[in-house]
Amino acid sequence: MSDGIRVPKAEITGVFGAMVKRFSKKTLGSVPEALEVMWHHQGVLKSSMSMGQRAKKWDACDLDLKSYAHLAAASLIGCSFCLDYGYFQARNEGLDLAKARQVPRWRESDAFTPLERDVLEYAEAMTRTPPAVTDELSARLLDRLGAPALIELTAFVSFANMSARTNVALGIEGEGYAEACGLEPLAEPSRVDTES
Repeated sequence: MSDGIRVPKAEITGVFGAMVKRFSKKTLGSVPEALEVMWHHQGVLKSSMSMGQRAKKWDACDLDLKSYAHLAAASLIGCSFCLDYGYFQARNEGLDLAKARQVPRWRESDAFTPLERDVLEYAEAMTRTPPAVTDELSARLLDRLGAPALIELTAFVSFANMSARTNVALGIEGEGYAEACGLEPLAEPSRVDTES
């Protein structure tokens, strides 16, 4: 649990609140502090949840690639909640956990294919401020994935950025979801590659 939350938690109430708590307990075993914080503005919470649910239904881009990209963006931003939840979710979706553990240090790891490395580079390039996506990297991904998948990947990484930056700004941190189901923590990010 986090002591650094910058907005106090709110009591989750009402019919929608009961549904949110039931869903959270069913999928995670508890109600995340993030939901209690975001409960102060249910319109933002509902929109974010709706976008997340819709994004899960997109199928032009491989789910594994999107999962690695999400973890890469979260790692670069430093969102421990996103990494914790993303890793927990990856386990439930059958992602290669050995690779998922290596995402924060993908440059030093030999676990990734050339396409996966391009996707990870793209996610980080999108996440940097200012964004650092190159024409060459975009062209490689367009050639290998096609336009619909590249657009989907881009939107997915954008959503990951919004979520991760929101959590970090509000002081929302990981809650041990990955550890609770016996998963080892993710690799530590490379210091050289995360400074920007």
